[in-house]
Amino acid sequence: MESDNSQGRYPRRILLAVTGLSPQVVTETLYALTQSAGHRLVPTEVRVITTAEGAERARLALLSDEPGWFTRFLADYGLPPIAFDESHILILKNGEGLPLADIRTPADNERAADFITEQVRELTSDPDSALHVSIAGGRKTMGFYLGYALSLFGRPQDRLSHVLVSEPFESSWEFFYPTPYNRVITTRENKLVNTAEAEVALAEIPFVSLRHGLPEPLLEGKTTFGSTVAAARRALGPPELVIDLMARTVRASGETLTVPPFELAFLAWFARRRVAGEPGLPCPMDGAPEPAYAEAYLDEYRGIIGEMGDDERTRARLDAGMPKDFFEQTKSKLNRRLTRRLGPAAEPYQVAAHGPRPKRYGLGVPASSVRFGSGSAAKDQPHSTGQGEVHG
Repeated sequence: MESDNSQGRYPRRILLAVTGLSPQVVTETLYALTQSAGHRLVPTEVRVITTAEGAERARLALLSDEPGWFTRFLADYGLPPIAFDESHILILKNGEGLPLADIRTPADNERAADFITEQVRELTSDPDSALHVSIAGGRKTMGFYLGYALSLFGRPQDRLSHVLVSEPFESSWEFFYPTPYNRVITTRENKLVNTAEAEVALAEIPFVSLRHGLPEPLLEGKTTFGSTVAAARRALGPPELVIDLMARTVRASGETLTVPPFELAFLAWFARRRVAGEPGLPCPMDGAPEPAYAEAYLDEYRGIIGEMGDDERTRARLDAGMPKDFFEQTKSKLNRRLTRRLGPAAEPYQVAAHGPRPKRYGLGVPASSVRFGSGSAAKDQPHSTGQGEVHG
């Protein structure tokens, strides 16, 4: 995580909060961010996620001409303009796309989770932004989903916090922030108190970012809470590699992807070596094709394309053995394909160099986690490549 003041370096600084029936959370958090010596962050914009009733309260209490607490706060503390209008109030929707009055059913809960997750994904996709998330308002489930979404998508510059307000101001509808002048309000206990004496503090909440484990398509495209959590679980879970040669598919980290025969044969060759406990292989040397490599690779390739498949070009290219450029190009194409689909979770399934020099290539996935699917032309014994005869 970056230093406490790092958010100020970003041109777009977003305060994202969930609110319910207490829009005061927005101005209380802004006060803590802008006036506390330990923070002193001035957001460039504010976004609020809330229900239909929460949106109306935020509009009337914060954005109206009177009382207009948002504008009054900026004026009271001489702050620059902060983008916040009705378009920044994001209302949860029900199954018919209408504003949600409250979260009452499991379906409402699921839609709220998806909406909050998508908002956080979108805001964190901007490299010029720093996101400060407040979970102080709204229903507990809303705060939970917002915090969880930040854990899934959050970056080093993003922050999570809860605002703490001293008693008896926390329970007063009339309190919005400590004023720099005397202002007397009535508490719920019908007592008079001076808002200038209130104390508001920001409690920063550390979070573990799982963003690095999410596939790139999930970071770039619209997603749901459930699918994002599932992807994170797969990335953090034990690796499993299932190769189905006949179907030409690979299942890795819970994802199934179709792989072209050229690349699939390369992966299957190294997978069988992994299962057999054979050591990694060095890349062929320039001008010294490896016949044993070509034999093992072609055996896998023919098993994929079948007896009627046309492998004349491949056979001709590998007739004298597998050259360095074939090895490196096929490896790179396979690894890129896995990375595009799985993101960082692809690492154990890639053909990569392991151990000290000279580089020897193999799979990082444990042998016990590798198997060939029921549709594969699985062999009883894994292939040897005649390693004792290979140069390198």
